[in-house]
Amino acid sequence: MTKLSAAPRYHLPMTHLRTQLPDARVQPRFAGIATFARYPRLEYVSEESKPVDWAIYGVPYDTGVTFRPGARFGPRAIRDASQYLKRYSIPHAVDVCELLSLADAGDAPVKPYHPAEMLETVAAWAAELADPAHTRLLALGGDHSIAYANIEATWQRIGSPDGGLALIHFDSHLDTVDSVWGERWGHASPFIRAIERGLIDPNRMISIGIKGPLNTATDLDFARNHGVTIVTREQWLNTGPQTLAKFLAELQDAPAYLTFDIDVIDPAFAPGTGTPSIGGFSSTEILAILRSLAGLNIVGADVVEVLPDRDVAQNTALLAAHIAFEILCLSAVRGR
Repeated sequence: MTKLSAAPRYHLPMTHLRTQLPDARVQPRFAGIATFARYPRLEYVSEESKPVDWAIYGVPYDTGVTFRPGARFGPRAIRDASQYLKRYSIPHAVDVCELLSLADAGDAPVKPYHPAEMLETVAAWAAELADPAHTRLLALGGDHSIAYANIEATWQRIGSPDGGLALIHFDSHLDTVDSVWGERWGHASPFIRAIERGLIDPNRMISIGIKGPLNTATDLDFARNHGVTIVTREQWLNTGPQTLAKFLAELQDAPAYLTFDIDVIDPAFAPGTGTPSIGGFSSTEILAILRSLAGLNIVGADVVEVLPDRDVAQNTALLAAHIAFEILCLSAVRGR
């Protein structure tokens, strides 16, 4: 009987990386516990990789939804879809693991029956993650109400700036409704609450991709009356890129938070979401827009509203994972 020789073990040189990854040519991407993009768990980050630049964590919560539930399973789905994410971005010409120390911090504690208490619990937990003076937070939702918690934690971690953070908001909906069914902390209300609290400066907030029918024209009033720059999907096709470029130029180096609702993308590309809105961006369009933000001082971010039960072939979760990766790329480009 012929004796088979052992297959050669190929190793990539990884000692120069700030984020140490399993060698995909030794440990398959479909094996092991699924952390985001196979980044190490926060508690296992080596001393050489500290301080961590970005902690990615999940918020498995969707009690704030107004239509289809299920986004509580979004963090798991995004992590699973992220297993084939690689390190190097061709458009940005950047290796995120070379320039950034990245870690998966697991999931935040949630209290599904208590929306306001839940958000404060997550904010308090996230505010203390890793090295608050250095580590930035990327939250994976969950419904869009969880953005409030990550914004509050981010605001605290960078020194509670007067006037609040700038906000880059991708969404089909403005999410500035005061209340729905008597609840003021649902996914239709995170930004009205954040503006009221002073966490966000509405005069340095831009909402991109707003579309679809509204309950009433007055749904636009709060954002308009408080100085939010609104770029509807229709406006994007004409003057949107120029409006965004002007906004970014005026923003200069101000600390900015990026919040991304997956429903800004057309359901043909991202069907797995709870409040789908037709006529949205394609995946190619949205990646190009995100890449145009290079240079932005992003101090925190979230990607929300992935609903795996409505997804097709994992398309939405895969796109959400890549959007999170693009956000990390923007940070790496700025650091470079």
